[in-house]
Amino acid sequence: MKNNSFYHPYHLVDFSPWPLTGAIGVMTLVTGMVKWFHNFNMNLLILGYIITIMTMFQWWRDVSREGTFQGKHTILVTKGLRWGMILFIVSEILFFLSFFWAFFHSSLSPNIEIGANWPPIGIYSFNPFQIPLLNTIILISSGVSVTWSHHAIMENNFSQSMQGLFLTIFLGIYFTILQAYEYLEATFSIADSIYGSTFFMATGFHGLHVIIGTMFLIVCLIRQLNKHFSSNHHFGFEAAAWYWHFVDVVWLFLYISIYWWGN
Repeated sequence: MKNNSFYHPYHLVDFSPWPLTGAIGVMTLVTGMVKWFHNFNMNLLILGYIITIMTMFQWWRDVSREGTFQGKHTILVTKGLRWGMILFIVSEILFFLSFFWAFFHSSLSPNIEIGANWPPIGIYSFNPFQIPLLNTIILISSGVSVTWSHHAIMENNFSQSMQGLFLTIFLGIYFTILQAYEYLEATFSIADSIYGSTFFMATGFHGLHVIIGTMFLIVCLIRQLNKHFSSNHHFGFEAAAWYWHFVDVVWLFLYISIYWWGN
């Protein structure tokens, strides 16, 4: 019976400890965060980070091994992975839709508690033609460079693929640094009325997605250095490129609605 299980195109995942260690790591991380909030003690938080990062490294290593060397990611399995990534991005779009809904609900008809004005009285918003515009140019450029890298992989030009991928990662890190600097320079906080709440929730979660996307691309860069991708077998990179384009598009909506129109 065991041998017969290999005569099909599906991937039956082997037993793995990583879902269990991942759950323990995330539980430790959240518990440590609560402890940090109340007792200002980061020991449990750091332990949670260590467990989670070690689990991520080893789990991703196993997935890369299964897809690249063991041949378990067949055409049918890859098709399922593609649909899974598409549905994940759709769920992320709906996630950000809730933030845009809250923003427009409050800005199109500001109530009397915030002075019937948008931005609320006392809030000094950012100039959309300074750091926000620079960050927009950076993200659009990174979308171009990741597309360049993707097309280079499809043409088996691994030198140009490495250059485009490295440039995209650099631009992603540069964007994150500028976003952090912008937060440090902000004259308002997340506690300053509905404007501060919607601004920091929307842009903060987008910044988190930029960090996740940058990590995604760094993993792809490591895999590219190890010759894991070919012109017809590179879905890991393709998924990262899709995710990065999603991050780009969300930022364009954030810039137009919150930074420019909402200013």
